[in-house]
Amino acid sequence: MRRLLAMTVALLLAASSAQAQVTVNVPDSTGPWLGFMNVFNLPGDGGAFQFGSGWGVPDLRLNFDDPSNTATFSVNTIGDPDPYWYIGGGGPGAPGNKIMEANGFIESNDGSLSGTTLTFEGNILSNTFTQAHEAFIFIRDFAPDFSSFNETIVPATAGPFSISLATLPGAGRNVQYGFQVRGVNVWDTDADPFGNIVIGTIPEPATLSLLGFGAVALLRRRR
Repeated sequence: MRRLLAMTVALLLAASSAQAQVTVNVPDSTGPWLGFMNVFNLPGDGGAFQFGSGWGVPDLRLNFDDPSNTATFSVNTIGDPDPYWYIGGGGPGAPGNKIMEANGFIESNDGSLSGTTLTFEGNILSNTFTQAHEAFIFIRDFAPDFSSFNETIVPATAGPFSISLATLPGAGRNVQYGFQVRGVNVWDTDADPFGNIVIGTIPEPATLSLLGFGAVALLRRRR
């Protein structure tokens, strides 16, 4: 009886541990993507934070090609010729006057990812950014009021990636996973030579189908 009880406890602990592990992949454009931009002065001007605000995902220059299962994250461009954004005023060839930190991500605040070990997996198909820009992969776990956060963040180098973060339990915490591109803003017609990253995506319906197939297989095994 004791042996059976010990085995039962061990199985319950293992099941509990298994439930605490959550793995997510890079969804295609049908995923609930969000965008946020942080703006800073140039390092030569002190690098002070200017402002942060929500941006549309296409405005971040994060664009999806669902037929090829890819997403391309390019350098940020601002079409405003104001000298606030470009040294001497905007136009072709004008150097940017701000550092842009573009964040494209999926966010959960319903508690489903809180208190889990979240793993974010995917594949960077290419990274052609010049030294003027950096790209990163991240998981962030924000307090409900965004006053503090924990994160795992790594450079977005070409090849498969897998990063993890033990998120904190608690109602209303905001858990995000996605990509960041940081560097000077560039006039639109000058953007291509600065490069981009190309990310492999997974169509949402296919993901759901795979999950359903796995559940059916698990049920068959149990029977």
